[in-house]
Amino acid sequence: MDLRGELLKSIWYAFTALDVEKSGKVSKSQLKVLSHNLYTVLCIPHDPVALEEHFRDDDDGPVSSQGYMPYLNKYILDKVIEGTFVKENFDELCWTLSAKKNYKTDHNGHRVLSQQDSFRLWCLFNFLSEDKYPLVMVPDEVQYLMKKVYMAMNLELNSGDLDESLSQDSLQQSGLTVWKFLELVNSGGFFKGIEREIISMAIEEVYQEIIQDVLKQGYLWKRGTLRRNWTERWFTLKTTSLCYYLSEERKDKKGLIPLDKSCCVEVLPDRDGKRCIFCVKTASRTYEMSATDTRQRQEWTTAIQTAIRLQAEGKKSYHKDLRQKRREQRELKEQQRAAKEEERLRLRQLQEERERQQQEIERLKEAQQQNETLMQEEEKRRQLQQEEMQRALEVQLQEAEQARASMKAEMALKEEEANRQRKRIKELEEMQEKLQDALRQEIKARQDEQAMRYEHTRLLEEEEEKMKQLMKLKKEQEEYIARTQWEKQVLWEEMKNKSKALDEAQQQLERVRENRARADQDVEVAQRKVRQASTNVSHWNVQMNRLMHPIAPGEKRLAPSSVKPAFCGPVLNRRNSSVKTVQKAEEKDSSLHCLDCKETAKRDENQPPSHMSTADMLDPAP
Repeated sequence: MDLRGELLKSIWYAFTALDVEKSGKVSKSQLKVLSHNLYTVLCIPHDPVALEEHFRDDDDGPVSSQGYMPYLNKYILDKVIEGTFVKENFDELCWTLSAKKNYKTDHNGHRVLSQQDSFRLWCLFNFLSEDKYPLVMVPDEVQYLMKKVYMAMNLELNSGDLDESLSQDSLQQSGLTVWKFLELVNSGGFFKGIEREIISMAIEEVYQEIIQDVLKQGYLWKRGTLRRNWTERWFTLKTTSLCYYLSEERKDKKGLIPLDKSCCVEVLPDRDGKRCIFCVKTASRTYEMSATDTRQRQEWTTAIQTAIRLQAEGKKSYHKDLRQKRREQRELKEQQRAAKEEERLRLRQLQEERERQQQEIERLKEAQQQNETLMQEEEKRRQLQQEEMQRALEVQLQEAEQARASMKAEMALKEEEANRQRKRIKELEEMQEKLQDALRQEIKARQDEQAMRYEHTRLLEEEEEKMKQLMKLKKEQEEYIARTQWEKQVLWEEMKNKSKALDEAQQQLERVRENRARADQDVEVAQRKVRQASTNVSHWNVQMNRLMHPIAPGEKRLAPSSVKPAFCGPVLNRRNSSVKTVQKAEEKDSSLHCLDCKETAKRDENQPPSHMSTADMLDPAP
């Protein structure tokens, strides 16, 4: 987990401690104090107006953790720079805020842990707890932490006592909270019969190892660079460096050996009266050191090589790597447990299926035995019928023999009758053979029938499955029919409305047709008048042409008896005037005819043709 996640764990304790009513919300005044303290211990420039501006639109009520998180991320955590602050001071601040409410002090001295030891165990708990809220530590991590403390005390942890202490708690599956964990430690559940000073020293060593990333520490002899003399120093090994001090109080720091992936460790032979010598080679210098014995030298070289390996792999903390591996192992175990549980359930299902099949086989066996009993009874019945038939044949043969004996004297006369009898006997024997064949075929048919019954049983099961599907389809069909009936009712209402509109359109069409019929009659009358006028015009044209024909010289022309020559001129004038009158009347009739034709054409355009249906009228073409 990164630095932000570690800081959030401690801040979560401080926020929940300020939530006195356990409502999930904290007042703004308390959040201001908390934010100011966080600015101070994290060495971030303080911005007193940021909180007010961030919650400017909110009311004066308390703020939830979700509401405080954006401000915390933006103004505090995003500005944190690793190495610019002392994380122990930050943890001590969050511990002080949360311990006031949750950790009860004992002034009688009955507690196993001091205040400093409780704080260190609280830090170790936060480091080993799961990355989910509320923070808990699983029993495996509790056992790991107790083993580390016992190893620091050079003691061996009794797993039985630890399991007994953990079994008294009801949180085996969900894990232990830090306050329940500290309560168990103070009650003596983990450290029975061990002095408080030894426990305190062991907790401090584990705290330095896990929280402060101290892989190993202790006294070693170091050879100087200039004077080349050997001096004893207190060495502290971390993943990035090997520091040495004047004493184990680590107040006077004498030097630092930086470690990176290019460094290496070598074991040197004994010389100058020093044993168990080894050296650490860096890019700029080689450092020679001497341990007290071979085991110490091996531990130191292994620890330094581990630090160099972590540098090469880009990992900053050895115990963070171990914690991640333990979590992966727990997840793998959980997956394996889930797989085993699934396999167990599958085996149980297979066992139940096998038992069901066994019961089915037993039922089939009983049915087969019943069928075999029926077949045996049928076989006995057929055998009795065959015996009866055999006895009947024997009786017939005896009768034939008797007839043959009685008719011995008449053998010559009745030889043909005897031949017919022999032929009949032969036919009866053939019939007997056929009956036997039929009996064998009947037995085979019974066997085939038994096989067909098995097949019929299987078909019945399939039919039952299909019947279930059919019932499901029937239910869906009924729903579809109900929906269709409702849609049909809606369509019926629409059809009634459209039918009513169609009737009204039909009535309008009838009225239009009547108007058109009357208009056609008027047109016919006008056409008759036009034809009459045309006839009159033609007649008068013929008369005029005849009268206007010129007389050639020497031509004889008989004048009408009623017309006198003296009056020819006026007659011609009257004819000319009559012709003009006829022409004017004809022009007037033709103009009236044209007007009537235009009106008829307009009515034809406005009215539908007589051959159009009502549907065509209601649905005109686009």
